[in-house]
Formats: sequence, C-alpha cells, structure tokens
Amino acid sequence: METLKFKTNIKCGGCIATVTPVLNTLKGIDKWEVDTANPDKILTLQSEEGLTASEVISALKIKGYQAEKI
Repeated sequence: METLKFKTNIKCGGCIATVTPVLNTLKGIDKWEVDTANPDKILTLQSEEGLTASEVISALKIKGYQAEKI
C-alpha cells in the first residue's frame, strides 16, 4: 500500500463530485479524500503500488483540475 499526496485546486463539494467518477475508475486506488479545509486542498490517495502520480494528475486535468505531487 502506498500513500500519494497532491496539492490541488479542488475546493468544494461540487468539485469533489466532479472528480469522483474519474478517481473511482483509476486502477489501484483503494481510498481517496480531499481536505478542503486545508489551504492547499490536499488530495490523499491510498493505492496499490504501480499507480503513478502522473496518472492521477492527468485524470484530474481531464476534468479541469490541477494537482501537484507533494
């Protein structure tokens, strides 16, 4: 199990609803959450090894969101 963290521009429940289908279809993600109370809007993913940061960043970009691995 691996934990990946990203600084994002996902800032509200509506944003989370928009990215949910994309993140739920990525292979290897066991669990994910966005801390919208944090100023950096941290996305934390629990994944199986093999999922790359670039796959997550690309998936979010398709929906119009930015992510930067931290």
